[in-house]
Amino acid sequence: MRSQHLTPSTPIAVCCGALICILISALTGSVDAQDAPRTSAVDDLKSDVLEWVDELDAPSLATRKAAEKSLIEAGPEALQFLPESVAGVSVEAAERLNRIRKALKDMRTESETRSGSISIRLDKVGTLGEALEAISRDSGIEFEHDGDQSLPISPVEAPLTFWHAVDLVLDQAGLDINFYGGDEGTLQLVARNPERPSRVDSAAYAGVYRIEPTSVTSRRVLNQPGLSGLNVSVEISWEPRLTPIGLTIPVAQLSGRLDDEAELLPQESGDTIDVATNSDIAFSEFYLPMQLPAGQPGKIDSLSGIIRALLPGKVQTFELALAKPNAKDTIDAMTAEIETIRKNGPLHEIRLGVELKDADRSLESHRHWIFENDVYVRRKDGSRADHLGYEVYRQTETGVGIGYLFDLGEAIAESTFVYQSPTAVVPNEVSFVIQDIPLP
Repeated sequence: MRSQHLTPSTPIAVCCGALICILISALTGSVDAQDAPRTSAVDDLKSDVLEWVDELDAPSLATRKAAEKSLIEAGPEALQFLPESVAGVSVEAAERLNRIRKALKDMRTESETRSGSISIRLDKVGTLGEALEAISRDSGIEFEHDGDQSLPISPVEAPLTFWHAVDLVLDQAGLDINFYGGDEGTLQLVARNPERPSRVDSAAYAGVYRIEPTSVTSRRVLNQPGLSGLNVSVEISWEPRLTPIGLTIPVAQLSGRLDDEAELLPQESGDTIDVATNSDIAFSEFYLPMQLPAGQPGKIDSLSGIIRALLPGKVQTFELALAKPNAKDTIDAMTAEIETIRKNGPLHEIRLGVELKDADRSLESHRHWIFENDVYVRRKDGSRADHLGYEVYRQTETGVGIGYLFDLGEAIAESTFVYQSPTAVVPNEVSFVIQDIPLP
């Protein structure tokens, strides 16, 4: 700020006014100072990004390479300041800009997906209602229940994973989960069976998963000892916002320790356990096949293994104008294209082609997640027309072709096809350890 110099001819009223302005400015600055560091950091990033974009077309090759490297190292936050295109630049600069944008989008998608479990803050809650609201705020998952909202709940200072937070709250409230109630994105809470043990003490937490043993059965086959075994039935839950694709558990990776210090080994099948997943029900059940232990152990001290799956990325929305021939859009790793529109009696069949880069095993014929995506047509007046059925006419390792039937009358040319889907899949592997499993 420019300094104020008083001279003998300066009126006192002006001096006082200037002093008041200085004081107001100082006070205002002290309030805005709280946001200043964040604003300054954003402004600095924007300035750097725009400068690096200019340097993509610099005369020096070293400068151009350094600018590309700096933009990628800036991370996904730089995307918001990255121009869609730059007029008048060389072909090389345009190609660099496309490479940068793709790299940053891939980084953003992988970060969103690979980060897995979210953090829940329960440090400022005091009641059941406040605790469930905090979990919904941080996760987007809603709860359906008839419990007493004013029931006291103890706050927890440290951030928690989704299932750990839910279990802590439900243990204090005497509630449990009915996975067959509610709907997608909503968990139905019910009164707990008095004999049900603590959810926290019964479970193991691994990434987005909650794993709980539910029963143990042993069998001894006298005339064919090789058929003897010990099966540990397990219930696995995942965060409802993130339904895993192709969830498997390798049997050979299972290992355990009994309370008599003996090792608990898996059965020698060499197979993997395929766990069914569904977006409507956020849990599944299976059993871990183990060898029948010798002696008389009282419990399994620990049982460990690995969960492998593909986790879907963030759900994005494709909006394709039906008046535009072969309307097409690419978001992250997915491309959606209207391949053709044709009459089917009084209906219209809209054929959609979907391609997914790095699909891995996510589009294998028995993976149905791609067919559960939300699809509809938005008419000119904003109303929604849901499809009346679909037929798969193409399925490959990287894509599918799906024909959707709609009753659209004559307004099809003024309508928009809307397709909502996760636009990437990321391989995910986490280890788990279940402890203190009583034996029969």
